Amino acid sequence: MAQTQPFLRIGTRGSPLALAQSTLTRRLLAEAHGVPESEIVLEIIKTTGDQVQDRPLSEIGGKGLFTKELERALEDGRADLAVHSLKDVPMTLPDGFELAAVTAREDPRDAFVSVRFGSLEALPAGARVGTSSLRRAAQLAERRPDLQIGPLRGNLDTRLAKLDRGEHDAIVLAAAGLKRLGLAQRIREILPPAVSLPAPGQGALAIEVRGDRPALRAWLAPLAHRATWVATAAERAVSRQLGGSCRVPLAAYAVVDPAGHLCLDALLAVDDGSIRRTSVRSEQALAFVDLDVDLLTAQRLGEQAARALA
Repeated sequence: MAQTQPFLRIGTRGSPLALAQSTLTRRLLAEAHGVPESEIVLEIIKTTGDQVQDRPLSEIGGKGLFTKELERALEDGRADLAVHSLKDVPMTLPDGFELAAVTAREDPRDAFVSVRFGSLEALPAGARVGTSSLRRAAQLAERRPDLQIGPLRGNLDTRLAKLDRGEHDAIVLAAAGLKRLGLAQRIREILPPAVSLPAPGQGALAIEVRGDRPALRAWLAPLAHRATWVATAAERAVSRQLGGSCRVPLAAYAVVDPAGHLCLDALLAVDDGSIRRTSVRSEQALAFVDLDVDLLTAQRLGEQAARALA
């Protein structure tokens, strides 16, 4: 008997976290439209970012290393949509591609993970802390200049294994990844934004499609979470305005306050080791009627924050 053609194909990286995120997306889509999960298949795409594990991303090409092969799969029809961690998506997409949805955010904060120590403040002077992020490294160095902060590459399970082997006394990871993989018990301390301001888009998932498939974009609309999309748009506007990449140590985190205003905190680490900070708030409450209007408000707020940091 001929095999039935899948209804939809999700392009995904092959790491455990990427597969967990794509599996979650598949389940949400199946529930939203009442189709069997078996009709939505995962197409695993190997990316350059996954293949090169021994050098920092800032040295080998940046965030696009996690997305360009997935975009090639969208282009040649091997996949209908791609699921990304939004913080890994370049600030400007290539021509012909667009974000169809940004999903509800998982915990956006950073997590302190250690075998021996219960918190960042409990680390002794000279302790070795691993992180893959210039943003995290700059904030850690400001708060604890007595620590030895070193690079940490690899998938999440690889990073945890390096910690468990004693290569580091502690590591700092995104809380969202640990929670999505059922590893929340590894978290010793959640670092509040005042200690470690998150990366733009951290904790959110993005669904990317070709721009010439409006019907598919409409089909994906139930997964879009307006508040997350608008907040992360403000964060990404900061990064876009400042030429953000993994070579630029910047952070941005936005929330919608109870009155409906968008509140954005952002920071930029500069060459002398100091950190510039700003906080801005939209003058008007969000409309929550027209997404494009709210996204424009978010973009302008992010640009305002970027000007304050430049």
